[in-house]
Amino acid sequence: MPSSADRQLEIFIRARYPVVYVISWEERRVEDAIRAIARERTKVVHTWTITQGFTTSADRRDAATRDPLAALDYIARSPEHAIFVLKDFHAFISDANVTRRLRDVSAIVKNCYKTIIVVSPILKLPPELEKDITVLDYGLPSYDELSALLDQTIRSVREMPSLDTNLTPEERERVLKATQGLTSTEAENVLAKSLVEKHRFDVDVVLSEKEQIIRKSGILEYYPANEAFADVGGLNLLKGWMEKRTTAFTDRAREFGLPEPKGVLLIGVQGCGKSLTAKAIGAQWRLPLLRLDIGKVFAGLVGASEENMRKAIRVAESVAPCILWLDELEKGLSGTQSSGSSDGGTTSRVFSTFLTWLQEKTVPVFVVSTANQVEALPPELLRKGRFDEIFFIDLPAANERAEIFEIHLRRRKRDASKYDTKELARITPGFSGAEIEQLVVESLYDAFDTGRDITMDDIRKAARATVPLSMTMREKIGDLREWASSRARMASDAAVETLEQQSAALAALKAAAPAKAAPRRRLGRPSTPPVEEAVSVEAPAQEVRQ
Repeated sequence: MPSSADRQLEIFIRARYPVVYVISWEERRVEDAIRAIARERTKVVHTWTITQGFTTSADRRDAATRDPLAALDYIARSPEHAIFVLKDFHAFISDANVTRRLRDVSAIVKNCYKTIIVVSPILKLPPELEKDITVLDYGLPSYDELSALLDQTIRSVREMPSLDTNLTPEERERVLKATQGLTSTEAENVLAKSLVEKHRFDVDVVLSEKEQIIRKSGILEYYPANEAFADVGGLNLLKGWMEKRTTAFTDRAREFGLPEPKGVLLIGVQGCGKSLTAKAIGAQWRLPLLRLDIGKVFAGLVGASEENMRKAIRVAESVAPCILWLDELEKGLSGTQSSGSSDGGTTSRVFSTFLTWLQEKTVPVFVVSTANQVEALPPELLRKGRFDEIFFIDLPAANERAEIFEIHLRRRKRDASKYDTKELARITPGFSGAEIEQLVVESLYDAFDTGRDITMDDIRKAARATVPLSMTMREKIGDLREWASSRARMASDAAVETLEQQSAALAALKAAAPAKAAPRRRLGRPSTPPVEEAVSVEAPAQEVRQ
């Protein structure tokens, strides 16, 4: 089935548009479409490159037409009803002589049954040619085209019994969704790579190909799916909300009438699992996780920052469906209100581009933004429609702290059942997940230094020596809780201790510290006499010597 770009290209040829500029990385795919149109219209296809000149359908080459001006003269003289494909002609189109000659030739072919098609991955158009050339964006392969490519791959390896090419409808859909955003060549290569490595079609292998695309952008970072919701302690309401949307990007969800989820904003106390949750969503949904570093967006040249943001959005859309993660958003967009006087409005323009895309995006890019200081967020970001939901992640409750202790003990090769995690949770009120992890790490250092395994006393000692963030930032956490009580959705339904309860419990923990034992006298040699006694002993001897 021809794509919308194929149909549009056919219309341009039938309507006798003189010059069509096709923007695409896929020369072979565009050529196949042009040749199919030429067969239906009984036309000849002539293909030009700077290295070979014009090549006809019969593979006849004309080296004399390698020069761009000679190539345009060849088109003007040709008596055939033909389509002339110029590859990478953007490198020469800005030359004054080429520009003028192309305008002359476009007027000639307008009255003939000829069409000039420039194929290039880059749009480079002089102002003089803007009214003479029609631009066509030739998009990436559609779902149906990728499905046909998958069928072709399966047929080509059908005689190899060592390969498992059987796919259930759900598995087939996951593989095709994973290949979306790749060119036909990239998709063909990665499907073959999956068969060679895994002897079957593996989604993770397909997603690894998208990592190359993301890495080349220079702005986005690819995060592999190393975390899971099992590594996140507590947050049962947020986990349940995410699990319900695990299949939200499937065709079955579209047929049911569900829209594709837009994203979430995670607001909460530092170190309570916001970034870890973002990583776990990618693993749960089996989608590529991209991190946008706002600092990499801003550049020194005028207009470069806005273009970098648009480039990051284009890359994210090209590998969709995916998850776009923006960590500590309030820091990246700080100074939005004063942008006009501080940076010439660059931050405001970048933020405006991002906000408009959040509201109007139609591609399946799920945005996960995290923030610690809600008062620093622009109010435009918080209104409904930008995100599906705003979640508040509070300090973990007692049962959640016990779960977090178990997770970190297991991750460090310890049997969590040998430790009283409920007791550890009781003595660590107000500790965040990151602080609990550091308690375990510090205890491991102490145990390793003395050549033994970690004990409960090691963790208690580390807890007594730690002042949690809930104490040092007590007032700010109280203000954040008050704001979230009526403006955000709770990520957990567990009852968290109040700040007063946390203070009292931590004070009791400090008071329960064992008293330091008095230093014991060493045996085997007499103790050193006080200074006064030493003087009194030496005084008589001094008198004798006199």
